[in-house]
Amino acid sequence: MYTQSFNVQDTAGAKPVALAPSKEDPALQAAFDARIDADGRIEPQDWMPDAYRKTLVRQISQHAHSEIVGMLPEGNWISRAPSLKRKAILIAKVQDEGGHGLYLYSAAETLGTSRDQMLEGLHSGRAKYSSIFNYPTLNWADVGVVGWLVDGAAIMNQVPLCRCSYGPYARAMVRVCKEESFHQRQGYEALLVMMTGTAEQKAMVQDAVNRFWWKCLAMFGPPDADSPHSGQAMRWGIKRISNDDLRQKFIDATVPQAKVLGVTLPDPDLKWNEERQHYDYGQIDWDEFWSTVNGNGPCNKERLATRVKAYSEGEWVRDAAMAHARKQQERSTMKEAA
Repeated sequence: MYTQSFNVQDTAGAKPVALAPSKEDPALQAAFDARIDADGRIEPQDWMPDAYRKTLVRQISQHAHSEIVGMLPEGNWISRAPSLKRKAILIAKVQDEGGHGLYLYSAAETLGTSRDQMLEGLHSGRAKYSSIFNYPTLNWADVGVVGWLVDGAAIMNQVPLCRCSYGPYARAMVRVCKEESFHQRQGYEALLVMMTGTAEQKAMVQDAVNRFWWKCLAMFGPPDADSPHSGQAMRWGIKRISNDDLRQKFIDATVPQAKVLGVTLPDPDLKWNEERQHYDYGQIDWDEFWSTVNGNGPCNKERLATRVKAYSEGEWVRDAAMAHARKQQERSTMKEAA
């Protein structure tokens, strides 16, 4: 669902370093490069450079973490949704996000990492997830804005991932993007309903937009000049469009939607540039972005504590599932031997 963490290091404060010269087998490397150049797919059984594998593990696992942590701000509103219809929609959405996390963890496992390793990285704070989830959802309008803007930003980034050079990731993203499209639409529809309501409801929507707009722009990651790994990811066909280009596409698509909705986007510098045929926009607060990424956001500690608690309390379920699987295997073995 969410994207910014794909462009940052797992370890807080780590400085990016240039890739070392390749030490891979020249013939294998040449075959890999030829397949990438031909816009082909790399599958789990295929040879791949270690750096390609590590980049995918980091990106896919962080993407999975973002889906799982992303359930929390909205799950908090299931019991307080304003109607049975809204409750049913939100339950389905949160359930979808959990499923997305499972698809992505499974895709990462095909690269040789384990689910336990990925979750340990998340729970220890070493692995990143999208910083957008370290902000609170204060009222029902926030839930709608998360659907419209946050999921809208996710779709803008994730549709190109359907053409990712790594097959399992690309195939997982096809279903994820279809479901995210529904999430974006339900969020926007919820806001449209609120904007036909009272003055207080309209003010709630505008306030939520004011608080989330800049944070959503930061979701696409740091400027291209400050994202040294994007170039290599694009060379490998993992990433298809640069951070700045994705951000621009999102802004150009969202401004007309905001006009229909009847809200003002909180950027005095936002205006159409006839020469560029794009909207110009103001400066993003990257200091706040990096502070939140590095664990100092309003809800960082709360989000991690909630995930660790859920994992610990679910241990008996995992143990029971493993015991059941062993029993089924033993019965199958005995039947075959009979």
